[in-house]
Amino acid sequence: MANAPKTRGPASYFPSIEKKYGHPVDHWFRLLDGLGERKHMELVAWLKTEHAMGHGHANALVAHHLRRTA
Repeated sequence: MANAPKTRGPASYFPSIEKKYGHPVDHWFRLLDGLGERKHMELVAWLKTEHAMGHGHANALVAHHLRRTA
């Protein structure tokens, strides 16, 4: 069996985000969608403040979210 390519970038955080916070990443993307247009760091700060998310996890979700909604 060949080695599967390693996930890179923000998506590499998704398994640990789902495990630590108990929700699939789509849950977090829906919440971010509901906030409307905000700056990257405003969204990161919201996840950290409202959901006690660590900076790295929040940053990964926001980076991926903004790329897919651009």
